[in-house]
Amino acid sequence: MNAENETLDVHLESVGQIAITVSDLERSKSFYWNRLGMKFLFDAPNMAFFQCGSIRFMIGTASRPVQPGGTIIYFRVDDIHATHAALTARGVEFMQKPHLVARMPEHDLWMAFLADPDQNPIGLMCELQRDDASAAEAA
Repeated sequence: MNAENETLDVHLESVGQIAITVSDLERSKSFYWNRLGMKFLFDAPNMAFFQCGSIRFMIGTASRPVQPGGTIIYFRVDDIHATHAALTARGVEFMQKPHLVARMPEHDLWMAFLADPDQNPIGLMCELQRDDASAAEAA
């Protein structure tokens, strides 16, 4: 190591892009674009890109098979029950319906899980403030 590298203070704080491997690019592109409603950006050879808030989301094929399921991407939603209903109406199948995961001091954490066409798990998360959380439990 040189002196410059020894004094460099590195803090990785901002995710710019997340990528997952898929087996059928067109099928997965349709799922993320048409079923989940992600904003499509552009195609590149063997890849498709979407904008998800401030993060770019990439799907792409690999030259060798990859086993799905090692990583879970969690998407924050404002209303987990309404999101679940809307995605179910679009034909999305859920592995776990919305459920309470933890009661925090100021909010309740709710999650639901689905999978993409390659069985990559996708989590939906919703932090309901205490006033909103009581109404969600009744739903």
